[in-house]
Amino acid sequence: MTLTDADYMARALFHAARGRGRTSPNPVVGAVVVSTDGVVVGQGYHAKAGEPHAEVNALRMAGSLARGGTLFCTLEPCSHTGRTGPCVPTIAEAGITRVVAAVEDPNPLVKGQGFAYLASHGVKVEVGLGETAALLMNQPFFTTMRAGRPYVILKAAISADGCIAEAPGRRTALTSPPANRHAHQVRAEVDAIGVGAGTVAVDDPLLTPRGVYRESPLTRVIFDRSLRTSPRARLLSTVAAGPVIIVTTAESAARTEARAALEARGAEIVVTDGTVRDAVRVLGERDITSLLIEGGAELHRAAWDEEVVDLVRLYVTPHVLGPTGVRFLSGRRLFPAALARRRVAPVGPDVLIEGYVHGPC
Repeated sequence: MTLTDADYMARALFHAARGRGRTSPNPVVGAVVVSTDGVVVGQGYHAKAGEPHAEVNALRMAGSLARGGTLFCTLEPCSHTGRTGPCVPTIAEAGITRVVAAVEDPNPLVKGQGFAYLASHGVKVEVGLGETAALLMNQPFFTTMRAGRPYVILKAAISADGCIAEAPGRRTALTSPPANRHAHQVRAEVDAIGVGAGTVAVDDPLLTPRGVYRESPLTRVIFDRSLRTSPRARLLSTVAAGPVIIVTTAESAARTEARAALEARGAEIVVTDGTVRDAVRVLGERDITSLLIEGGAELHRAAWDEEVVDLVRLYVTPHVLGPTGVRFLSGRRLFPAALARRRVAPVGPDVLIEGYVHGPC
């Protein structure tokens, strides 16, 4: 069977996915080197920020067999020095004559310059094959580069009648074990989890990924404008598992006794203007490229109203909570059927519904 360019790019995308949850703030990238007679002689992926890029790993495997061949990569090869050196000189020196890339790198330090370098060194460049798949795979990276903030996922478990709790201030377990396992897998792949101070007070969560492997520490963010988080909150006993950031206002941060008590427990107090949008911007300045907002109701509403949500992920359960239940988004207009690239799948007895608010960037 004769393989096509699309087959080789599919293989590069497969390898890119091996880096999911491991490369932030870098993107996931895969690369495949194909010899002049159509044989795959090298393949690789970017495994971790600071380690060799996918193209370098693939070329190392190929060795001298790369000369005269084609490099398939899921993102434009870099042309600048960051944690590692640029990839494009290595590609040109290896004797690659053609590069097929899925998409241009949105990083201003690259953005077409990698392609220009290759073209100036006699390498034929083709862009666009596998673009949609590459974009979907790297939404956090593209959002960070284009919007200057992390990619925001709004997650909620809701009853069949559209509620997230039996009553205000009442802890309500809704999802099944299979849905819980899926949610923890998501936690293993994002940079940070965000909850409101009310959720910390009612649920006292740990906000750690359990039952799954995670490559790096997970940042936990508490949105707390009044600085009312208790120093005895359980998640403050887990700072060894990852930083705990409490975002609050300047007025509340001036409450020195409350602030000192939280800082003594390992929390970092970060001052914002009190909006979710500003908090998300500040988190982006800390190399956080993806934020999973898990609740509660007030934080869900604020994130939605301030239009910072990129993806909605709902676990719809068979429970019916009735008229006293806390409504998800309190009647705001969110129609799952209107979400872009909507996906619906069973997760045990629950149903997962997810999709993009404005479409992938």
